This record gives sequence, C-alpha cells and structure tokens, in this order.
Amino acid sequence: MFTKVLIAATMALSSAVELTPDNWDSETSGKTVFIKFQAPWWGHCKKMKPDWDKLTKEINGAGGSTLIGDVDCTAAGKPLCDSNGVKGFPTIKFGDPAALEDYQGGRAYADLLKHAQGLKPSCSPSNMDLCDDDQKAEIQVFMDMSAADIDAAIEEKEDEIKTAESDFEAALEKLQN
Repeated sequence: MFTKVLIAATMALSSAVELTPDNWDSETSGKTVFIKFQAPWWGHCKKMKPDWDKLTKEINGAGGSTLIGDVDCTAAGKPLCDSNGVKGFPTIKFGDPAALEDYQGGRAYADLLKHAQGLKPSCSPSNMDLCDDDQKAEIQVFMDMSAADIDAAIEEKEDEIKTAESDFEAALEKLQN
C-alpha cells in the first residue's frame, strides 16, 4: 500500500499543476508563476513536455513561492488563454498572476530552470508585505477606486495611447514624404 501511495505522490509532482478558471485564484494566490499555455497535442508542446515536467518536479517539489503550471487552451483553460492574449502554442508567461509577462528565453530544461530559480515574489496587492511605503500608497489609491472610476481611468489611458499612435503615424508619414 505504501508503495502505491509513494508512486501516486511522485506522479503528482512530476506534472505541472493544471490551471483552469475554477482553480486559478486558489492555486496562484501569493505565488510567482511560470505558466505554459498549451495545446497538449501540438508538436511543440509535446516536445517540450519532458523538460517542463522535470522543471515542475524540481520547482514545485521544493515547496517554495514559485508555481509551475499548465493551462490547456483546448479545454477548461481556454478562458485563461483568451484573457492572457495567447495566440500560439506553447506560450510561456511568468510573474505575478495578475500581471503576467511573456517569457522569451530558451525552451531547454537548463534555460527554464535558470529562469524559474530566479523568480521571486514581488510587490502586489496579494503581497503587500513586499512593498515599500510608496508602493503601498499607490496600490491603495487603486484599491479605493470604484469599478466605474477604474474603467474611466483605463479608458483615459487607452485614449492617450490612441492619440500617441496617431501622432506617431502622422509624423512617420510626414518624414516619408
């Protein structure tokens, strides 16, 4: 019986945590994440699986503050892929679960391990203890805003981006003529 339990525990550690909208918050809370958004049957994803599983065993098995995870974009994880702008497979992202960054490094085990070992929790609403006083004050401003005020602030910044892009296009066209 003990052998069966040991084998089951080892197998659980050898594959990444499968993230879905249902378990995203509970699995990623307080963690820095390294996530492979994938279509498991896709050739590049299948090729990467042994190194990703080895990485998962190394990092998740250590019980630290970093989580290695998978999101199946062809199944229950599709809404996570959509909300994170995933266009191709595999797409690897890392960082704070609320503000993921694109991973542009190598896909071999050594490259993935080096990157994962360098991940540390950062200042965020879920890790306020890592923030300095100025960061805490800035976060508090946003936390005190109503949803309507946040939407208005986002819309204002999007308008600024559109204006900057339009000004750039006009300047570029002027230079080309």
